[in-house]
Amino acid sequence: MIKVNEANIKIWSALGTRATFGLSILEIVEKYENLLILTADVSTSAGLDRFKKKYPNKLIDVGIAEQNMIGVATGLSNEGFKVITTTFSPFQTLRCLEQIKVNLGYMKSNISMVGLASGLVLGNLGFTHCSIEDVGVLRSIPNLNIVCPADSLETIKAVESMLQSDKSTYLRLTGGSNNQIINKIDYDFEIGKAVQLKDGKDVILISNGVILNECLEAAKSLDSLGISTKVVNSHTIKPLDIEMVMDAKNFKLIVTVEEHNIIGGLGSAVAEVLSKEKTKPQHIFIGINDYYEKGGSYRYLLEKYGLKSEKIVERVKKNYE
Repeated sequence: MIKVNEANIKIWSALGTRATFGLSILEIVEKYENLLILTADVSTSAGLDRFKKKYPNKLIDVGIAEQNMIGVATGLSNEGFKVITTTFSPFQTLRCLEQIKVNLGYMKSNISMVGLASGLVLGNLGFTHCSIEDVGVLRSIPNLNIVCPADSLETIKAVESMLQSDKSTYLRLTGGSNNQIINKIDYDFEIGKAVQLKDGKDVILISNGVILNECLEAAKSLDSLGISTKVVNSHTIKPLDIEMVMDAKNFKLIVTVEEHNIIGGLGSAVAEVLSKEKTKPQHIFIGINDYYEKGGSYRYLLEKYGLKSEKIVERVKKNYE
């Protein structure tokens, strides 16, 4: 049983979303006798070493063979197992795309996929290891939830929810270790239901993943400038919370912020809903502006793509005035 309290939330935040994912599996495995974990040579990176040692028969390492991993997972799922696959995000998604399309989308096999280190956090390894296209690609595949947790506590809650879903889920984990705490107390998590983090009446910032901390910092600065700013955690990109998007129409400016290409991601999903409305406020997209940087540290890339709080404030001020 996972105990949610202030001390544990701090520990999970220090560990980061990847290690917390592994910890959550270790804690909930007894609830699911038929649970199997498949990895592509990343059990350590996924925080699964303790799980592997304690439950060696419940973890299958397929090696660096991600497409095969989805195929094996499909067979196991069809035989009644609850299956989670995990590897680094670009290899969990783009490398396996045909298998995901056919097995999860078309055949409707129920598999939970965990993409490690999504977004820009592995920028020092270059854009071969960054994942800024995954949401845009997977959003077009039917029968698939897409969830991007804000922090480690939400990662734990999302793992439980995806195992109970009747659809396949892609869990997009962002950030490294020592992430900021977004959710400081326990709360109700539901796939497809956004969470308000801060109230406001002039501007609404819609985001997900660890980048939400930058949005909260930006909102504080904007409030001090007389621009009342609401912050919403849209942790589920598919299915999108339509009620939340409809509420956004009541603001003077809608801003989507994402650690993803501005094409096909959260901003696009929000815009698709709003496009059906006759009247709507201006909507600005903050994210990766459809180009690959040469690589660099996580902080460098966030600054380069305008994802730090100061840059968010600048964009809002420019478009609000």
